[in-house]
Amino acid sequence: MEIVLSTADITTVPTDAIVNAAHHALRGGGGVDGAIHRAGGPEILAELIERYPDGTPTGTAVWTTAGALPASYVIHVVGPNYTAGQRDPALLESCYRNALRIADELGCATMTFPAVSAGIYGWPAQSAADIAVQTLRRTAAKVSKATFCLVEPRLYKAFRNATAAGE
Repeated sequence: MEIVLSTADITTVPTDAIVNAAHHALRGGGGVDGAIHRAGGPEILAELIERYPDGTPTGTAVWTTAGALPASYVIHVVGPNYTAGQRDPALLESCYRNALRIADELGCATMTFPAVSAGIYGWPAQSAADIAVQTLRRTAAKVSKATFCLVEPRLYKAFRNATAAGE
């Protein structure tokens, strides 16, 4: 799988599936989650409410259509909240593995990711990048291209370090 780093706004990148760093309630929020809901339109939230009325646990992933986004699907992952004490790396790894599994089920060749849990959930940037990149490299998937949209310079640098480490 090719891993690409970008500074583009995740809501503007054409892809088969956009990965959303969601809250467990799946009702939209701040950061990437809020941006995806604003850009995708109200049909994403309506589908989440209908299909997942009780939300989904940390480490899991669910999907919806993408509304007005330049994608076919949004894969909503619930990353661990490091600041609140959810510090098990397996939970963060699970987000990426489950997103890839769903992408395979949906027939996606390309995916666009944020740095899951590395924003308002406080996961340290380099650790989040290392876990993300290693998990994508170690997980068998049909996805051929994964783009990380990293608008914060500290995250771009961390992901650049993580991708260089495995080359």
